Amino acid sequence: MSIKIPAQLNRILAIRLDNIGDVVMLSPALQTLRETYPSARITLMASPAGSQVYPLLPWVDDLLTWRSIWQEISLGAGMDPSRERDLVSLLQLCKFDAALIFTSFSQSPYPPAYVCFLAGIPIRASQSREFGGGLLTHWIKPENDTGHQVDRNLYLLEQLGIPVRDRRIRLSISKRVEQNVDEILSRAGILPQSPFMVLAPGASCSARRYPPHRFEEVAETLVSCTQTPMILVGSRGEMSQFKPLLDLTRRNRQVISLIGQTSVQELAGVIARSRLVICNNSAPLHLAEAFERPLVVLYSGTEYLSQWEPRASTAVLLQQKTDCSPCYRFECPTQQECLDIPAENVVEAALHLIYKDRDREFSGRETEVE
Repeated sequence: MSIKIPAQLNRILAIRLDNIGDVVMLSPALQTLRETYPSARITLMASPAGSQVYPLLPWVDDLLTWRSIWQEISLGAGMDPSRERDLVSLLQLCKFDAALIFTSFSQSPYPPAYVCFLAGIPIRASQSREFGGGLLTHWIKPENDTGHQVDRNLYLLEQLGIPVRDRRIRLSISKRVEQNVDEILSRAGILPQSPFMVLAPGASCSARRYPPHRFEEVAETLVSCTQTPMILVGSRGEMSQFKPLLDLTRRNRQVISLIGQTSVQELAGVIARSRLVICNNSAPLHLAEAFERPLVVLYSGTEYLSQWEPRASTAVLLQQKTDCSPCYRFECPTQQECLDIPAENVVEAALHLIYKDRDREFSGRETEVE
């Protein structure tokens, strides 16, 4: 039974304090909120990482960036209660009518709900299997833990009586960013309308990263087979992890590194222009889905496929089945058996997508969503 919220709201706070990909997957829910409350002012509260997606979300009016103590994964965050009181004061000043707290199945909504309660936000809605007293005015029990993250976000809205029209991930790239992307690609030697592939070797945790030396073999082989440039993308902080790939760029002029050279907006623009994206279970996967780019995903066993897999892109998902999956670990205590995938298998999957219309034979798993 739905627990409806008012049909008229003036100021809405949407909370999603996770990584880039998580905020990208919130886009259908934000679009739905805008369609339902066209005159409301919608504020996104996101982490410093997730906040980088904000310019790609035209349905959001304001951004509140906050590094919250309840999302810290390290034990060295320190104790600073005054900072948390500052957050309560800030939310009080904003005078929100409602706070919608979006979480993954493993996260508790009650810390942010308590902050919103102290700030006097009258409507506080989220999902949880655990009882939290009066912290949530609209307590929704989640449908299941293995469902897709996009569906989990939308399920919260549906249970609040908000109709959902479009379940697809969407992002909007401004003309200015498109021009920046044209200039970036031109400097890299990629002419307008010229095809290129994208390889995103990074991920937010080591347990999700396919070995860089295997990615090196994938890139070198694909460039040789297709005579199509391969662009490497990622954050500056990841550069030390990709030495084999960066060494390849010095030997092969068709493998081009843009690692650390693009904003998230520009990264989205590069991906939107690409012929194929090869990546781990990471933000580029979801950026590629927003623009329905073909994908080869090296999908570790840290999560269920059903929770994060692409659904609007033609995709090949590669993963070795293991008894320990899903482990939900940030670091693998063994040898990453779930990502023990030969480079030739990745190449085969990529060639299958590139030459799909030629009816190439392919033995791997393929997920195709129209």
